[in-house]
Amino acid sequence: MAHPFAHFRTITAHRHLVMRHCRRAGIFWQGLCHDLSKYLPAEFLVGARFYTDGSRSPNENERQKNGYSKAWLHHKGRNRHHFEYWTDYSPKTRRVEPLPMPDRYIVEMACDRIAASKIYMKDQYDDSAPLNYFLRGKATRVIHPETSDKLETILRLLAEEGEEVTFAYLRTMIARSRRKSRK
Repeated sequence: MAHPFAHFRTITAHRHLVMRHCRRAGIFWQGLCHDLSKYLPAEFLVGARFYTDGSRSPNENERQKNGYSKAWLHHKGRNRHHFEYWTDYSPKTRRVEPLPMPDRYIVEMACDRIAASKIYMKDQYDDSAPLNYFLRGKATRVIHPETSDKLETILRLLAEEGEEVTFAYLRTMIARSRRKSRK
């Protein structure tokens, strides 16, 4: 049974939280544009169909039923804050390989992961939750090592020092990235 209103509330609450986090991190525009594809029929209708109680992604439910998630394939191909977006065929290895992500998208990914943990975990959330989630999948994740290390550094900082220190670090990361791109 589809739950369009509950799904809409969940993705909108998540998106608004990511927008607030992105503003704090110094990437306001990215926050405004974050996850807009979730409202497109290719993602929204599937999300509403596989929505359960808001404690996990409908993509997981779709994947469990079908063996893959059509909505996720659509989503990751349009949203640069997902490390899965950053893959390409390597002429050297003749395989699809992960690429390093630009810092601005790593920052958005961190904001996204923090917000997702808060939305899905509700009252059980604490600042170590995003790191714990990241570490559980680390061994099997296909992500560029540099991207993985940067994300882990951010999530460890959050777990150990809290949000204020972490968002200050993210603003510094963005400023450094902007200076580098001007050269």
